[in-house]
Amino acid sequence: MNMPDATAATLQMQGISKSYGATVALENVTLTIGPGEVQALLGENGAGKSTLVKILSGVVRPDSGTLRLNGEVYAPGSILQARRSGVTTAFQELSLVQNLSVAQNLFLPSALKGIAGLSSTKAMHAAARDILERYGIGHLGVATQVSELALAERQRLEIVRAMQFKPSLLVLDEPTAALADVQWLFRLVRELQVQGTAILYISHRLAEIRELAQRATILRSGRSVSTVDLGAASDGDIFEMMAGHGVVRSTVVPLKRASRPRPVLVVNDLEGCNVKGVSLTVGEGEIVGMAGLEGQGQRELFRLLAGDGQPKAGQILLNGKLLRLTCPRDALRAPGGIAFVPEERKVEGIFASLSSANNITLPVLDRLSTVGLVSPHREARAAKAPAKEVDLSDRYLNFRIGNLSGGNQQKAIIARALLSGAKTLLLFDPTRGVDVATKEAIYHAIRRHAANGGSVLVYSSELPELIALSERCLVMYGSRIVADVAGSDMRESYLVGLLTGNAQVADAVSH
Repeated sequence: MNMPDATAATLQMQGISKSYGATVALENVTLTIGPGEVQALLGENGAGKSTLVKILSGVVRPDSGTLRLNGEVYAPGSILQARRSGVTTAFQELSLVQNLSVAQNLFLPSALKGIAGLSSTKAMHAAARDILERYGIGHLGVATQVSELALAERQRLEIVRAMQFKPSLLVLDEPTAALADVQWLFRLVRELQVQGTAILYISHRLAEIRELAQRATILRSGRSVSTVDLGAASDGDIFEMMAGHGVVRSTVVPLKRASRPRPVLVVNDLEGCNVKGVSLTVGEGEIVGMAGLEGQGQRELFRLLAGDGQPKAGQILLNGKLLRLTCPRDALRAPGGIAFVPEERKVEGIFASLSSANNITLPVLDRLSTVGLVSPHREARAAKAPAKEVDLSDRYLNFRIGNLSGGNQQKAIIARALLSGAKTLLLFDPTRGVDVATKEAIYHAIRRHAANGGSVLVYSSELPELIALSERCLVMYGSRIVADVAGSDMRESYLVGLLTGNAQVADAVSH
């Protein structure tokens, strides 16, 4: 596909550069998007994608270079200025205000006014219902507080909020990272494309990029390497441009056992918080996967096991000892320890204003302190070993973690779990929204933990990931575990039948 004519382009980006102190985030980046074009933005974590999104969204200003939108100079100083100019963004790390309602979030920062010129809840709710119905999520309650929504619903609301302002340029940053059903989004994107909206689409999932986008601009180390026609570039070509070398595939395969290992985490008939009579076992040195569509109880189950919530009935045993968990600290301090890595790193996983080293060493500060004071040198030294386990560069340890890419933030969170000393890890979608290289680093860290006698229960929204990583896979449906799958049954077609509640279809596939 030819490059859009610069005079007709929706967005022209020329020579954009941005540095944070000595760290160069973007250097001489060039990108052009035409009306009605879906263009992908690709790059490994840390390649500069997040900084580029922030510049387009008015969150930060570039140090040099020019931006033109529909032929006019574009230099937004805030998200609101970007919106008024015709640019809206659905952020990967959701920008919704948790303690406000669905309707209030749709119209932020202002509220709709009634006839008297005063804020009108009735008018706002009516308008919000119309918007939600129009975009296919009318089942959301307009008065519902956002914190009460599941992550997938929050993701949909973030996307709809950006779309409803009818932008000339829509930026979608990892929009499907939390969506089990991506066709809802694809339909909306195609409708906007027909209307002439230019869309910059950022994702690590090449299959969906190929389904939607015509071209892709590839960033590496803050520079725009190339803009390619996706019809003419293979996955291997793209990976090589992203990384500077061919993609390295893991040669590690899941361990196949003749018998079950010694039980470590045992759950008997657990009830409460959308969990109904769940029983499971995770053994020593074992990686157990968990599959389930959105809302089947897996999120609540992980939180109960981590001490975040109280079960109504049932037992949780660790190394044969009955646990009474009132908070995550109890789980971490139990004999052997349970460490939890949550799904939302921005909201639940990191302390954005602290350094990466600060975030990694939080569970062991008492071991690093003398008379209540923590030595920065001892803290940095303690963070190095777990950082190395997840391939997090030492140079990032002193960086404010909020300034790192999502993938590097996730590495730091997993490094923290490893440093905690917990032998049992609960990992909820640990590779959501990260690139291929970061996934491999996380996989290797998980496998090393298990090889050293640790136990891992991991939920993933990606079935191929569970099949490649796990020795067996538990399937949740209707708040219950409906299957414990291993061996030759660890196939995507069979698991899909189970997690959609079609046991007869799954049985037919298995035979």
